[in-house]
Amino acid sequence: MSFQIEPVGYEAAPEVIELIHRVFNEYGFIWDPEDEFWDLLREEQAFPYRSPIGAMWVMRDDDGTVVGSIAAERVDGPTVELHRLYLDAHLRGQGMGRRLFETGVDWAREHGASRIELWSDTQFEDAHRLYERLGYVKSDSRRLDDVNHTVEFKYEREIAESGL
Repeated sequence: MSFQIEPVGYEAAPEVIELIHRVFNEYGFIWDPEDEFWDLLREEQAFPYRSPIGAMWVMRDDDGTVVGSIAAERVDGPTVELHRLYLDAHLRGQGMGRRLFETGVDWAREHGASRIELWSDTQFEDAHRLYERLGYVKSDSRRLDDVNHTVEFKYEREIAESGL
């Protein structure tokens, strides 16, 4: 089976939400899309992951099913925040998450960013190991006012002109 990463826009939001629903089920999170996915449920003209302020990609399997996602959004001059890095459980540990992550970092670099930051639920330990292997540093934590009372870690690092 092969997996392709492709850029997407607002039209792919329902497929990304379906992927996230599978991951939420895996972790036993409460499913409340209106509370959790305001960024994906906005009207098209307010979608944050569109050029020139951001971008979104999905990974599809041979059947066309979205099995992974990542999004990037410029938060200030030198900084891009990565969002919505999700991957179906059966694909973790095979380099697929890294491929998605590299896609977001490459976009940031191509758009003149020198810093990447992201927030990740404390339960996503596989993702944290990936970030740390890539040199990202856990620098903060926060509790969200959402239905799941999510606690997240912040990861960040400067990025070079090439490499992660």
